[in-house]
Amino acid sequence: MDTRAFDPRLGSGAVKFLSQPIKHLIDGQLVPAASGRYFEVLDPATERVIAMVAEADQEDVNRAVAAARRAFDDGKWAKVSPSQKGRLLWKLADLMEQHLDEFAELESIDNGKPFAVARAADVPLAIDMFRYMAGWATKLTGSSIPLSFPGEFLSYTVREPVGVVAQIIPWNFPLLMAAWKLAPALAAGCTLVLKAAEQTPLSALRFAELVPEAGFPPGVVNIISGFGETAGAALAAHPQVDKVAFTGSTEVGKLIVKAAAGNLKKVTLELGGKSPAIVMPDADLDRAIPGVANAIFFNHGQCCCAGSRLYAHRSIYDRVVEGVSEIAGKIKVGAGLDPATEMGPLVSGEQFDRVTSYIRAGIDEGAKTVAGGGRVGREGYFVSPTVLADTTPLMKVVQEEIFGPVVCAQPFSDDDLDRIAQEANDTIYGLAASVWSRDGGVAHKLARKIRSGTVWINCHNVFDAALPFGGYKQSGWGREMGEEVFHSYTEVKAITAAL
Repeated sequence: MDTRAFDPRLGSGAVKFLSQPIKHLIDGQLVPAASGRYFEVLDPATERVIAMVAEADQEDVNRAVAAARRAFDDGKWAKVSPSQKGRLLWKLADLMEQHLDEFAELESIDNGKPFAVARAADVPLAIDMFRYMAGWATKLTGSSIPLSFPGEFLSYTVREPVGVVAQIIPWNFPLLMAAWKLAPALAAGCTLVLKAAEQTPLSALRFAELVPEAGFPPGVVNIISGFGETAGAALAAHPQVDKVAFTGSTEVGKLIVKAAAGNLKKVTLELGGKSPAIVMPDADLDRAIPGVANAIFFNHGQCCCAGSRLYAHRSIYDRVVEGVSEIAGKIKVGAGLDPATEMGPLVSGEQFDRVTSYIRAGIDEGAKTVAGGGRVGREGYFVSPTVLADTTPLMKVVQEEIFGPVVCAQPFSDDDLDRIAQEANDTIYGLAASVWSRDGGVAHKLARKIRSGTVWINCHNVFDAALPFGGYKQSGWGREMGEEVFHSYTEVKAITAAL
């Protein structure tokens, strides 16, 4: 008998889902783990068990990959026309929309993010991703190529699906990251196995229940849950997988590359970041101060492109730090399902320990705590929004990704764009940046000098299904979203015929 007491603010759909043993989707069927094992999923706001989820190991990975391999090799998915593929993706979006509140509740209680944020951002953006990619299913074309080789030939290219794809997603945006991975791969004609993060598997596994309902052939989509060291490693190394797509830390990304080397899988990686937010002396501070605060505190700072390095011109530095600190002090920290909450808990005890240890390290190295700096409450993984001032380039908190609500502020005195860019680029990462200035020419010039996959001007954390996203340097390989993503999920074949 299930004795768990669920939050009374949860709807009946979420309670029903959480009350059952949660299974994998393999070959069109919802199935338990081959071992029969389940693992506990905790609510990060209360540290209490909210679900029991099937724990995948090597055997489950083998079964899921075999199902995806059959669905690809026997032409089951290839025989579905491009327009029908698009309709299936659109159907999935419709089903998600019908359960919008339930998905938002699951994201909130699983990840900790405010329900209002999940309902307004995470879930609608995931739905939009499927609808956007549905349109691409009919538009992946090759081209005819004129040859200079002597003789008469007809030469053209075709774009074909890469094959079976292993997809490993992170815990910070569980449903949205699943959508970023699943939708383009399916539009391209791939079959796949997706592993949800062990910290936050609920929304992906609830989504799995919708896949057969939408009408996908068995084996095309397989969704499992398990730990990185077992299920994730087995997926990355599996010889029947043609490509692995991973989002997560740079450290684990390097392990993925090594695991994929056995059969030279194609690999795309969306990894860590240490993104600069640069406030120029002419910036509109009424816009820039809340903008750079949101850049770091959005999603509790658990965002790969969080503006965690704040650079402000010395002439406005004190005003910017004071303004961001004032905003930090007013943020309502609490459980995600509380309507008043603006920032929820960190995702896990491990992440709580990581973030708080970085804060202590920053203070030990001489940083000044202007706002926050500690735990909130006695229960749950809550950390107060933190502003560290007087940081320097060699400090650990400036060099390494914290992945929490901690911003490191530094002044700069130089007006030379090359030197400003050099400081912004002084990192192993290159995922994103933002520039805040009233001078469009200056902003665009500086944006060109910053080595990162995304640069926002007078904004931060703006995403769209049509915008490619990915990093330079150790922030990853390849791009998510937009037309660019299809380079990752297709092969180009050249065909030449003598006439």
